[in-house]
Amino acid sequence: MKRRTFLTLPLLGLTPLLTHCNSSMDHLGSRRNLSSTLSLEPSSSILPIPELMTGTSFDLKLQKGTRQFLTDKTTDTYGINGDFLGPAIKVRNGDNISLNVTNNLSESSTLHWHGMHLPGEMDGGPHQLIQPGETWQAQYQVKQEAATNWFHPHQEGETGRQVYQGLAGLLIVEDDHINTLGLPSTWGEDDIPLIVQDRYFTADGQLSYLPSAMDGMNGMTGGTYLTNGVINATTELPAQLVRFRVLNGSNARFYELKFSDGHDFQQISTDGGLLETPQTLSQISLSPGERIELVTDLSGRTGQQLSLVDANNANKPILEMSITTPNDQPGILPEILASREHPSEADAAKTRTFELNMGGMMGGMNNNQSELFTINGQAMDMNRIDERVPINTWEIWKVNNRTGMNHNFHVHGASFYLLDRNGEFNQVAAYEKGPKDTVQVGAGDSVRFMIRFTDYTTDATAPYMFHCHILEHEDRGMMGQLIVI
Repeated sequence: MKRRTFLTLPLLGLTPLLTHCNSSMDHLGSRRNLSSTLSLEPSSSILPIPELMTGTSFDLKLQKGTRQFLTDKTTDTYGINGDFLGPAIKVRNGDNISLNVTNNLSESSTLHWHGMHLPGEMDGGPHQLIQPGETWQAQYQVKQEAATNWFHPHQEGETGRQVYQGLAGLLIVEDDHINTLGLPSTWGEDDIPLIVQDRYFTADGQLSYLPSAMDGMNGMTGGTYLTNGVINATTELPAQLVRFRVLNGSNARFYELKFSDGHDFQQISTDGGLLETPQTLSQISLSPGERIELVTDLSGRTGQQLSLVDANNANKPILEMSITTPNDQPGILPEILASREHPSEADAAKTRTFELNMGGMMGGMNNNQSELFTINGQAMDMNRIDERVPINTWEIWKVNNRTGMNHNFHVHGASFYLLDRNGEFNQVAAYEKGPKDTVQVGAGDSVRFMIRFTDYTTDATAPYMFHCHILEHEDRGMMGQLIVI
């Protein structure tokens, strides 16, 4: 079992706005001293595979728990049907499903179905609070193509803390088309879910959330990586095609994923569904809330060791793999994955612009602080509707990042297609040209995309959200509300 001393400074590649951070330096100094003496040794590093729940009715319980991430230390956690994280739910396009969420916590929460196309009142956003002891039901028909989505709390001002404590899980959609492709699909053998997160542990093994003011500004990061809820995750994989469903479930960290030997892999899916053709890459960036599916060929590697690493953090391992003999049901990788008709600018009835900016002062480390980050000059207000969008109408949305730090932008209720970055179509990579619901917007950059809301109208009692998916930015005001009319 390897011992690794964890890093404590944020490693987002963000440009800190130091005028807001001078008050945090004593906290950061104490964290450095702590990290020099604290060794994190996981009690177990075998990659757990989330339980795969299938059918049309699902019971989910938000609950407190404990987990021994570290040897001889017990950590207080939150979990869904368990002590940390939750199950993976698989549903099919066309099915009528019921998701029954019981809140066994001592505080209110919600459960948002990130990436799902559904009515506003079923979205699980900040307007659908579940009080302690209550059960809330999301009931709707699945109307979308195959994709790897997820669920997590979305209570205003508390999202970052509750996700950090452990509330998250995968929500997988399948359809008839994807089942004809022959992709690797044996759950836990050659179809591997990876929920990638990072955490900061205190000396007594507890999860430390926002120990400094800078953590609230940059977003909460920690130098200890968790994969499916364990540190230093290891697994055995067959020497054949292997499919990874990767979720960046971190609060704020941007990952640059690659294999330790630099070998190419094929990306097959973006947030909302399949790419038209597999895209060959050697590494890929993933911001909080984004998902990708990738396939790597491990044929001929029996007996070898390999790691999936984060190139943004000195190739820190995310998953260490031992390659074993192939199984008797290997998948294939088709040359064509999907056929798409992408909308063009000429289809757009309107352009909307969203300015991501700073506003107000930090004023401390309160997780409910809501004046630091803004969209179009305004912080989130539950009583204000920011956009009214006609149903079944293509629009161009332009997102301008006016800050000196990286952000991303997530929209509830619909997927979108990227048009350009900084006005240049060639800056949209082929691996980003599938349906998306979360897009990276670098410091000083702008992104344009085509979006259309279908099937459901909404009102002010159950609007959809749009926001930065760095959870501390969302909690501090970088979020708005839209209704579909």
